Amino acid sequence: MFVSGYAVMAGAAERLVLGYDSFGNICGRKNVPVKGVPLSGKDMTNKKYVFFLNSCSPEMQSLKISSVSLCVSSCPQEQLNSLEDLQSFARNNGSCLCVYNLSISSYTLNPKAAELCPTLPVPASKSFPLFNRCVPQHAECYSKYASVLISMVNEMDVFHRILSGILAGRDTVIGLSVLALAFSFIVVLTFRFIRMLLVHTLIALVVFGLLFVSGVLWWLYYDYRNDPSIELETEKENVKFLFGYAIFSTTVTVVLLFLILVLRKRLQFTVQLFQIVGKIIGRIPFLLFQPLWTFLILIIFWVFWVAVLLSLGTAGTAQTTSEGQVEYRAFSGVCYMAWYHFVGLIWTSEFILSCQQMTIAGAVVTCYFNRNKNSPPRHPVLSSISVLLCYHLGTVVKGSFLITILRIPRIVLLYLYNILKQKESTCAKCLLKCCFCWLWCQESCLRYVNQHVYTTTAINGTNFCTSAKDAVFILAKSSAELASLSCFGNFIVFLGKVFVVCFTVFGGLMAFNYHRELQAWVVPLLLVGFFAYLMSHSFLSVFEVTLDTMFLCFAIDMETNDGSAEKPYFVDQELLMFVNQNNKLTDRQKHRTMRRDSEDGTELQPMT
Repeated sequence: MFVSGYAVMAGAAERLVLGYDSFGNICGRKNVPVKGVPLSGKDMTNKKYVFFLNSCSPEMQSLKISSVSLCVSSCPQEQLNSLEDLQSFARNNGSCLCVYNLSISSYTLNPKAAELCPTLPVPASKSFPLFNRCVPQHAECYSKYASVLISMVNEMDVFHRILSGILAGRDTVIGLSVLALAFSFIVVLTFRFIRMLLVHTLIALVVFGLLFVSGVLWWLYYDYRNDPSIELETEKENVKFLFGYAIFSTTVTVVLLFLILVLRKRLQFTVQLFQIVGKIIGRIPFLLFQPLWTFLILIIFWVFWVAVLLSLGTAGTAQTTSEGQVEYRAFSGVCYMAWYHFVGLIWTSEFILSCQQMTIAGAVVTCYFNRNKNSPPRHPVLSSISVLLCYHLGTVVKGSFLITILRIPRIVLLYLYNILKQKESTCAKCLLKCCFCWLWCQESCLRYVNQHVYTTTAINGTNFCTSAKDAVFILAKSSAELASLSCFGNFIVFLGKVFVVCFTVFGGLMAFNYHRELQAWVVPLLLVGFFAYLMSHSFLSVFEVTLDTMFLCFAIDMETNDGSAEKPYFVDQELLMFVNQNNKLTDRQKHRTMRRDSEDGTELQPMT
């Protein structure tokens, strides 16, 4: 909260998003006067573009173009050769290209008009996608302007490059987030009314998407690497990250194809399993609406987080120069606050998702341990939410914090690896890769245990540590068949998440590759992939959490009851028959394997 309050008070996100002139006015809005600057405090509501007076001969000072900049309502579409042309353009288009205190009628009469107006001739220009700057279209002027802009962006720190990339592609990021939402909703409907044909279709689409995205990544890497026009440092970083994306995507594709090939014979059981899960969800139909509330809360938080990030990027004080202009000087230590803010993004996002898992687990537990299956309890979701808010927020905070603790070292290791990439220290890089993979496995295991901790908490009402101990004890005693069923069901849900992320990232690759302007699209693409995964996880976790909760409740039911009249089972007969059928199939496969091994081990006797 301290960082958020400081960023809002000290920053001005509109200045970075909309652009500003040399007198402290933010283009596109009404401004407050700056003390000592007479031309500040102008109403720029209708003037949304930044125009530089000497765009054909710009210079860079302290990561800024030294030319006087103005807010204008439109950029000149044709070359203006004289003051009369400037005057005619201002009268016809309402866009004044001279300093604000020079009236239009004085363009040709004031002896100082040559100093207060742009250098003649003024080349034709158009609004550039990067922060609405007027960029000259004349070949010579454009080359000079572009070289200065390239030098300016190359000398920016990573923090400001990230901000520039996010803002330059903000419309694309929003559109891709909506696309990820649509894909997530389609996959949810697929799992709700799943059939064998739908399972095969989903697997086929995932395989096609992985192969296609991997191929496109390698093609883009080859195309960018052989592009002679790449000069901007962020574009060179795009090439490096494309290479990393291609390797990662290819590795994931190979692993998933192998797992799909190995597990293909279990598809019929998967359909039956998801039909049982769908029956449970049918008793609690409001579970399908739970991800919508979670998604809405996540969107509100992400918008707030981005606004605070933009405010941090513009946190500074206005300094008046001797020429009556304004310069903004950033505060020291802002980058450290940005890293702290990034940790807050991970922890809070995980907390929101954990609250949804706890809510779903509580509702499923209430319905499972209900004796009368034909009369489910009333409002189980609202009851679970009220219990969460009153008693179990600490459990959710601890679980999400543990995941955050494991994720932060991964980010640090990734940062160290990028530093060591330029040095010949192969052993150190291999060690970092091994540590990174180990932490990733630990995080995956912790997520799996956390879910069972939330279920145990919903059953017994115990705290986090006690629930963790009980959950580990129950998982250790439960049969391997139940664990394999749960893991295979979770694998199908994971394929649904891969489907959403894969096709969303593919859309992002096509969109960002189409707009190859001066922007760092690597970070926006990472954000799109991160948001797509969170959206798909938020929606598909309904089936994932229901599945895990159902099997854990089944294990506890089998542990505490014996099916007698005194201790009858709570389990639904359909689920019990499914588990028994799976156990028989597993026993038959084990027996066949043992017999084959016995036959293979028989010693041949010599003929007599």
